[in-house]
Amino acid sequence: MILVIDIGNTNIVVGCIEGEHTYFIERMATDKKRTVLEYAITLKNVLELYHIVPEQIEGGIISSVVPPLTESVRQAAEKLLHKSIKVLGPGLKTGLRIQTDNPAQLGSDQVASAVAAMAEYKLPLIIIDMGTATTISVMNSAGAYIGCLIMPGVRVATDSLVSCTAQLTQISLDAPKRLIGSNTIDSMKSGALFGHAAALDSLIARIEEELGEACTVVATGGLASIVVPLCKRQMILEDDLLLKGLQIIYHKNL
Repeated sequence: MILVIDIGNTNIVVGCIEGEHTYFIERMATDKKRTVLEYAITLKNVLELYHIVPEQIEGGIISSVVPPLTESVRQAAEKLLHKSIKVLGPGLKTGLRIQTDNPAQLGSDQVASAVAAMAEYKLPLIIIDMGTATTISVMNSAGAYIGCLIMPGVRVATDSLVSCTAQLTQISLDAPKRLIGSNTIDSMKSGALFGHAAALDSLIARIEEELGEACTVVATGGLASIVVPLCKRQMILEDDLLLKGLQIIYHKNL
């Protein structure tokens, strides 16, 4: 069993995984003010919730898009496990061919998700990660990562709308019962969620048109379970895709 951690702009996703079995996936708020000790205590508490002791864990790996936090979380995990923790970045083998203008700019979360998707699903692939931003990664039929699209995530777009208008208030992101909202709250939910779903449907069609072939579409991320059911295009919902990718990369670097 290994500890896998993905540090995102909004949430830090933590899980334990062994082979095909994922023991748990949990999310905690990303907080740059927390100390190494505070993160170590939080990780310890999460493991205890699932009755996992550090001795059961052989090692760990981290992906991060928040550089100021990477070292703190790595030190916290090492303090808890007393084992070396790998960080996805230069020097680690991934097996992914990246054919973009500047491969170093590709986020480690996108790398991990692409590695997992390529191992499990038929190429070509469209990988949608719905978090703070919604990233749409594309892998061609030869298994190369050729690029991505990045758009504001549902929550970011909604927060921006609320901050720029006087009469609109913050909303929860649960799916509305109908497309056409009969009150302000439902209308905002419908616009945010159905609007995002419609954008994804259209972008997938345009990507396939540009590639000249149909793609397998895999969706992941914190908001995927809400948005995917509203899409007309069939997608595979894979909550632990990124963690599976980190596990693959971990074993490639033993």
